[in-house]
Amino acid sequence: MKVEIDEGRIRIETDKLCAEVRTEGYVSGVAGGSFTDKLTGARDLGFGLDVVDFLLEPGEDKPETPSEMRYRWGDKIHGNIPKRYVELPQICTKAGRLDFEVVCGRGVIGVRQWFRFREAAPGYKPGSLWQQWLVFLEGRRFILASDRITSANDVESLILRIDMPGHIKHSRGDTFEAIYLSYHGIIPAEEFCEDFAPDERFLYRRSGKPPDRFIRAYKIRGGPWLAGMTLEPGIVYEAWCHQRGYVCMIQEIGGLRVREGESFGAAYIIGFFDSIEEMERVYDEFKGVSSVEVREGKLRLAGSQAK
Repeated sequence: MKVEIDEGRIRIETDKLCAEVRTEGYVSGVAGGSFTDKLTGARDLGFGLDVVDFLLEPGEDKPETPSEMRYRWGDKIHGNIPKRYVELPQICTKAGRLDFEVVCGRGVIGVRQWFRFREAAPGYKPGSLWQQWLVFLEGRRFILASDRITSANDVESLILRIDMPGHIKHSRGDTFEAIYLSYHGIIPAEEFCEDFAPDERFLYRRSGKPPDRFIRAYKIRGGPWLAGMTLEPGIVYEAWCHQRGYVCMIQEIGGLRVREGESFGAAYIIGFFDSIEEMERVYDEFKGVSSVEVREGKLRLAGSQAK
């Protein structure tokens, strides 16, 4: 296993994967087009994996919210789903630079990144802390990842928006064959030739009993599946899968009542698989894990079924 740290980027290589993490520019998660399966040569098809946006809550903007902090909805990009910002900026495009550390151990490499939000909507203060771990394992075609928010505010329903696994660049389905959503089924690429809003089709909203597994994956044309699997299904508040020039795979976690100083988060598996059955087997191996990290050179898992 190898790690190279250059100005603004971390390159990681295992026996199964190659990837890059950018700590400057377009940041958070695994850099788009860098996540490579050594077995097949396949790469991710989008702008990045587990890319992070901002903090939101349900509801329309307050009258006193300044124009630059208003959340746009009612179109094909955001649909008729009223939300408002709690804290900004959008990390991936506006943070500019992330603090990070790299922790290596036997058969494991962990990258931790973190950022404090600098702007807040009326009635809130900035300063909530986002932390992310990306964990690479010897002998695995996937990584473990987690995002965690420690809130600077009391919020009745705090939401973190991410991309999971990541958006899909394509032209009329030329780069992928199908999408699999465990809460819906298999969707052929032909369904994504024309733009449609997130609430028109394939929208997931938390209500009642969550699915047994929360898996979102796309079949690379002529290659393997690339999956993003959230290991505690109940933490997912909302998940989109819609076409807006590319397939947008926004996922929101939380939607929870939090008080200042309290935290919430989620853990994921992101990687390459030859079948849905393989995804399910690996999912069940880690199901219930809510956070991952590498400390003192060892992988540490937390959650209801952490091993």
